[in-house]
Amino acid sequence: MSRLVPPHGSPVLRPLLVESEAREEELKRAARLKKIPMSSRETSDLLMMGIGAFTPLEGFMGYDDWKGCCESLSLPSYGGLFWPVPITLSCDEELASSLVPGEEAALWDAETESLVGLIRVREKYRIDKQYECREVFRTADPAHPGVRKVLMQGPVNVAGPVRVLSELHYPQAFAGIYQRPAEARRIFEQRGWSTVAALQLRNPMHNSHAYLAWIAIEICDGVYIHQLIGKLKEGDIPAEVRVRAVEALVNKYFRKDRVVQGGYPMEMRYAGPREALLHAVFRQNYGCSHLIVGRDHAGVGNYYGPFDAQRIFDEIPPDALAIRPLCMDWTFYCYECGSMASMKTCPHDSEAVIDENGQYRGGARLLLSGTLLRKLLSEGKAVPPEFSRPEVIAILREYYDSLHRRPPERDAVGSGSAAAALS
Repeated sequence: MSRLVPPHGSPVLRPLLVESEAREEELKRAARLKKIPMSSRETSDLLMMGIGAFTPLEGFMGYDDWKGCCESLSLPSYGGLFWPVPITLSCDEELASSLVPGEEAALWDAETESLVGLIRVREKYRIDKQYECREVFRTADPAHPGVRKVLMQGPVNVAGPVRVLSELHYPQAFAGIYQRPAEARRIFEQRGWSTVAALQLRNPMHNSHAYLAWIAIEICDGVYIHQLIGKLKEGDIPAEVRVRAVEALVNKYFRKDRVVQGGYPMEMRYAGPREALLHAVFRQNYGCSHLIVGRDHAGVGNYYGPFDAQRIFDEIPPDALAIRPLCMDWTFYCYECGSMASMKTCPHDSEAVIDENGQYRGGARLLLSGTLLRKLLSEGKAVPPEFSRPEVIAILREYYDSLHRRPPERDAVGSGSAAAALS
């Protein structure tokens, strides 16, 4: 019997991925069905349902579950089960009017023009997009990347159970990193772990991340460095570069028997507190007992307070989740202490001064962040050695140097351009 936490709302994982001979039959049938194009976010949500990461969801939410999720973080169709973020599918008016409840339709990723799954249409409905944004993102500002995605949705939502026919490029492109929840659980069980702390990563792993991971290992049997390999906003460092950087750091500075690396295909919503709760839900499905929640977890810009994502765990029912947060204070390198430290441990409150050559000029606390790291690298400035390990900086420097070597017209439109990296 497993010693790991149970999946969310179910005694077993409920992956919706169709495999082997059954998949071939489904692919043939799908060619004759109406096509519903999906945005990258909708595709990533479908993939998460396919691998069982969104257990126990059976498909895209209907109106009652959408409303319950927004209003009270619960799903009436699942007996009031806790769920923090709507998982919905939208389409345009013309397609919606042609869909008949009970019929099947094929789900296509619009960006790659790939068949990903099937849905049996159960319901069609309209939503108040402004309401969803205010509830989930705490703002309806279209400058927020997650809000912008909701506002760009089609006017009609389509709900119903799904079957997933493809995992797209992820198993091949991220072999050894990409994992289904059942695979991660099997690794943890083989190691004899019962307590596992998940470290959410969408940035390269600088010294603050490593410090949090080391603390978690002192508390739990091991740490699961779980990288987002789905779509990010413009300016974020591509997943393949980040994976290389994390690998370099883990290989040299972590005990191999206390760390597992993984990757998951969800797209970031940048929903701050609500997204932290969603991260907890699917990390529980992966078998994690704890989620490391640090400063500005899943945030963007100044839409959320630095520790709002920690406080929201105190606002939900105590039995909503089996996984628990490991709330970590602001961490930094302290020149007075001569080590990594946090606001809880370090008595020195002056901010460190670093010149443009990366040289220390006084003060105590060097505050580390992915945003600052991207800024220094994109501007070709020196990165203080206390910020991250040299192996990591070398990989990131190589990436940013490659951007500067590209023709200007490509950088102007590319999501990885140096200009975009400052956004």
